[in-house]
Amino acid sequence: MLKARKHMQDGARFSISFLILFLTFYGFNIAYIGITSPGGLYFSFLDQHLNYIELWRNLYIAAAAKILELMGYVVYTTDVSLKVQGHSGFRLVYSCLGYGIISCFSAFALSFPKSLRSRLKFLFIGLSLILTLNLCRLILLSLFYNPQITFNHHEIFNTGLYAAIILMSYKWVNS
Repeated sequence: MLKARKHMQDGARFSISFLILFLTFYGFNIAYIGITSPGGLYFSFLDQHLNYIELWRNLYIAAAAKILELMGYVVYTTDVSLKVQGHSGFRLVYSCLGYGIISCFSAFALSFPKSLRSRLKFLFIGLSLILTLNLCRLILLSLFYNPQITFNHHEIFNTGLYAAIILMSYKWVNS
């Protein structure tokens, strides 16, 4: 009876912690995008000096460009896009950054009742996986996207990424 009660308390603590962390992480990202975008409530100092969203986008574009150039492609970039000569490219909008899944995964990893070391290791590995797979998606889109062929690359990517995260989480939770 006591063991069952403790298990329920741990589950409730995990659920509440997860929800609070997810809403905090996701809400912070949405709010930061809002206050660093001209119009409405705008903080130019944050936009010009502490805009981690812009830095995140620039890192994705620069990394994709470097990898494609190392593969022998001619690449053109702007602040928000990448184009491969003779192929396609992408425009990196906010929803392509993955802050939603990163917020959810981070909340899960930090809330789960395991040792801090285990949670931080799992968080690092999971975030590395998410960021690497997203970079691979951007590179593949740059080379193979064809607007005449209708498919939702966001949905395909999300499905594959969620499957990988669920499998990884299952193994971690049961280890």
